[in-house]
Amino acid sequence: MLTAGGEDPGTAFRSAVHAGLLDLPSPGGGRTRERFLRFVELGRADLTLARLGEGHADALAILAELDASVDPGWRREPWGVWAAAPASVTATRDGHRWRLTGHRPWCSGAGLLSRALVTATADDGVRLFVIEVDAAGVTPVADTWPAVGMAASDSRTVSFDGVTALPVGGPGSYTARPGFWHGGLGVAACWYGGAVGVADTLHDAARHRRLSPHAMAHLGAVDAALTAARAVLLAAADEVDAKPTGDADRLAHQVRATVEVTATTVVDRVGRALGAGPLCQDAHHARRVADLTVYLRQSHAEADLAHLGELVAAVGDPGW
Repeated sequence: MLTAGGEDPGTAFRSAVHAGLLDLPSPGGGRTRERFLRFVELGRADLTLARLGEGHADALAILAELDASVDPGWRREPWGVWAAAPASVTATRDGHRWRLTGHRPWCSGAGLLSRALVTATADDGVRLFVIEVDAAGVTPVADTWPAVGMAASDSRTVSFDGVTALPVGGPGSYTARPGFWHGGLGVAACWYGGAVGVADTLHDAARHRRLSPHAMAHLGAVDAALTAARAVLLAAADEVDAKPTGDADRLAHQVRATVEVTATTVVDRVGRALGAGPLCQDAHHARRVADLTVYLRQSHAEADLAHLGELVAAVGDPGW
């Protein structure tokens, strides 16, 4: 499976890292719009590339925020964040070292990364660690990513068998830092870029052939939805820059919910406007729709909305 530029997404990702194209401004540093718009650009081009690129950029932002000292040359090597299901991996002390044991699902870039940040449960709570992906005891498990959508992200389960790990921060620091929710906003920027890519197919069709009034109405609705979501995303970037250490929990859930609804609307309306043709005869569009459908499920759907509702109920004035 190739990107629009002809490379497979994994090769494109590694090339971008080595060239420094994913050394992005840190969130909250005054250039968060630039960071988010880069994710939008990646998502519009290829969602697998965006998923891997966002993980790499997020890892570097986490290391900076937690004041972790790493070799500067490591920035030119591909990173990822493997933080799903923290209880699936345990961390134990071995003298002055830490070792990780367990099976971690959803490890994007399992066969593509050089290093990863991995959460693990220790006696004193959930901690974050750096591991080298090619180290002894790190094994991507075969046949654990039979996906169609996001297939090239290589998000296999990874087995850890006494893997030596370098701690980053203290117990709970990964989720307690302000940038945890900034990372969630970066994912929403990738979703938005993917939705724009799907909409491009309808826009191109409208420019090159006469569409029915119903199809044009779908294009108008897509334009309105994407314009509104973009405004929300960029306003969030400005808010992060204005309050870089503020609690962005509610903001992230608002933006993610908005972009998720928009992306779902775009997929539906483009399909209704153009029918099955692009899904069956345009491989790039079909993969983009499949990738976006899977990537959006990184949202926790009604669970996230319920959490947002609880945050809204807790404030006297929601600001509406």
